[in-house]
Amino acid sequence: MPSKPLPPPASPALPGRPWALLLVLCGAIFLEGIDVAMLAIAVPEIRADLGLSTATAAWVISAYVIGYAGFTLLGGRAADLLGRRRMFLGWLVVFLVFSALGGVATEGWMLIVSRFVTGVASAFMTPASLSVITTSYPEGPRRNKALLIFAGTSAGGFSLGLVIGGLLTQFGWRWVFFAPVLLAAAILLAAVRLIPRDRPAVRQGGFDLAGAASGAGAMVVLTYGIVRLEHGLDGWVLTLAAIGAGLLLLSVFVVVERRSPAPLVRLGILRRGQLVRADLGAMMLFGGFFGFQFMLTLYLQELRGWSSLETSFALLLMGVDVLLAPTVTPLLVNRYGHGRVIFSGFVLAAVAYVLFLPVGSDWTYPMMVPTLLLLGLSFGLAYGPLTIAATDGVDPSEQGLAGGLITTANQFGAAVGVALVTAVHGLSGTGLDAFRASLVVPVAMAVTGLALSAPGLRTGARVTGPGPVPVPRA
Repeated sequence: MPSKPLPPPASPALPGRPWALLLVLCGAIFLEGIDVAMLAIAVPEIRADLGLSTATAAWVISAYVIGYAGFTLLGGRAADLLGRRRMFLGWLVVFLVFSALGGVATEGWMLIVSRFVTGVASAFMTPASLSVITTSYPEGPRRNKALLIFAGTSAGGFSLGLVIGGLLTQFGWRWVFFAPVLLAAAILLAAVRLIPRDRPAVRQGGFDLAGAASGAGAMVVLTYGIVRLEHGLDGWVLTLAAIGAGLLLLSVFVVVERRSPAPLVRLGILRRGQLVRADLGAMMLFGGFFGFQFMLTLYLQELRGWSSLETSFALLLMGVDVLLAPTVTPLLVNRYGHGRVIFSGFVLAAVAYVLFLPVGSDWTYPMMVPTLLLLGLSFGLAYGPLTIAATDGVDPSEQGLAGGLITTANQFGAAVGVALVTAVHGLSGTGLDAFRASLVVPVAMAVTGLALSAPGLRTGARVTGPGPVPVPRA
């Protein structure tokens, strides 16, 4: 008797209500992306209007990074233990309130506090929204497509935020804070209706307060030390002390988690080789990308004299990933597997950075286009599949933790990349030679990403998710 025909593979389409849910979650990650990008463009105007020192203006940016990177791991686990819906909605309200407070700030310290708390809010919101996706869509093509759309929206938010920030700044820098408030309010109204209710994980032994305190403390202090690398040799004692204290707290966190009857983070999850490689790869991807973009902005504005609006439009070409991620990347992942797509993304990134190494003081914009276009393509290829690799096969009860790990890697990598290129630039003198020297950092990060993603080539053709189960012959 012949076997029954195998069922067709699940369609990656997301009809009806799932699309509405995905739209809300993508709105939140878009909000986070434009918020960061708009402020980066508006900082010079804020500094001039409020009379801020260079150090204070820098901390307006750094405070957000420290809050975000410092609390993301805790935020991801909180989504598992306290409820994804509760964490998403509650911290979206916090984001809304403190963004509004930033818009009415009259002193530098008010902006710094606002940005730090907004970063903490993002640290809880983003892993929660990511884990809503990974627990609402079945593993396989449907979840892959949702994650790739989510990733593309995040990248698109940042790219469009550069332009939107430049435009809003023409009407006053305070609109850079008020515009996200309006978007956050709209997302909140839709999220209350669409995000499914979930039951927090039942835990015996209570909440791991010692693990939460040591883990968050370690990440905050370590991120602070990394951010201080931007200052080069100035205050190097404090920088090394902060990094050392962060590593010590991280060691305390590991000891606490090993002994806790109900650990905040099950350390056994780090035995998943694919997850660890994906997280480290994400650090390299974000570090190289944001480090390069930071130095490119300085090159265009300080060495070439371009305005902030001209610079934002020039960088918009890197936003091609918002078109690639939800359309072409899902097809490539389904055909070749996420491992090979990630590797291809790092290949393009390495080529893009190398092409820019001989940059001159008289380069025309068309001479920059190959690098900008290749970077957009590389980010669109690697970002989403790295998220898939980091969450693939993880138990639903730990999807928030997996989302927190990959989001922490993203933010920590961005902080490391910007800090390293700035430090190298400062140690290499001034002018074009210093800029060229700093470009070695993103090249090295792309090459490291290639090495980390190479093992995925062996299983790259496997489509993520369970395949059809063969029916035995009678």
